[in-house]
Amino acid sequence: MSEGRGIILYDSVCILCSRSAQFVIARDHEAFFRFVPIQGDRGRELAATVGIDADRPQSFAVFIDGRPYLKSDGVIAILSRLPRWGWTSALRFIPRLLRDWIYDRVARNRYRIFGRADACIMPDASVRSRFDGLESVRDTTIR
Repeated sequence: MSEGRGIILYDSVCILCSRSAQFVIARDHEAFFRFVPIQGDRGRELAATVGIDADRPQSFAVFIDGRPYLKSDGVIAILSRLPRWGWTSALRFIPRLLRDWIYDRVARNRYRIFGRADACIMPDASVRSRFDGLESVRDTTIR
């Protein structure tokens, strides 16, 4: 993964998370963001650097130019970099306590509401080059 890019650390068995990655890919025409599944070796390393339990992730992280953003700050950091989504940077004016409270409720209930896969959801071959560490999660199942 090259420096100076965004790296999204995501839960690859979470349907909401995988669909969110698809949302970003469809709009990120410059391929700024790369994706790392938290269940893989590289994902576990990155998760440890920001205090996320890779076995029971309750958050995701995005690293932009090496700086980590978590929870609602991460969502805003991603969306505000996408074409026609720059307006979302204004959401930073909402107090983080409130934004993260909402984020935590969705994160805590994401499997129940959106579902989960038994293994890493593999990306389409046309975008697979934007994913790092998939080979170490191919046979990983939910614990």
